[in-house]
Amino acid sequence: MRIRKGEQEEDDLQLIDGAIDCELTTPSRPSTNRINGDCGAVDITLARVPGAVEATIDVIISKVQSGFSLSLSSFVFAGGSHQGIELFCGIIGESCGLTRRYVIAVQMGSWMHLKFNVGQKGSEYDDLERYCGFKADIHGCDCQQIIHEHASISLKVTWSIVR
Repeated sequence: MRIRKGEQEEDDLQLIDGAIDCELTTPSRPSTNRINGDCGAVDITLARVPGAVEATIDVIISKVQSGFSLSLSSFVFAGGSHQGIELFCGIIGESCGLTRRYVIAVQMGSWMHLKFNVGQKGSEYDDLERYCGFKADIHGCDCQQIIHEHASISLKVTWSIVR
């Protein structure tokens, strides 16, 4: 895993390299492990999700009127409880057609909720809190859009079978 730093691959920083020694069975409850590298660390959370489908989440931020703070989290049912996964936390500065893609395993037939917190640039996300729900399916896609004074946020979740 590398941290992109420049145009050329040789400019990038090596974050972690190699393999991790782990058990052949994955726990039902989520467990987080930290992998330390030369330029930082990566936290990896693992859980066994029986009957899982793959949710590919595309987030497109457009029509940015002014800079704002954005926090995006996903909540899925795993290991007997709803688990939160922080997908993005940062400042959106200008209209650039920002696109982010995330992939999450979701138990078939359960709901995945995406939570957005939007605030003025530098604030503590107090302007808007919004949830969008998507029911896990074998295939297909679902779309939702959030229109806010700061920007338009489009969501597309594409479902597919985990192989």
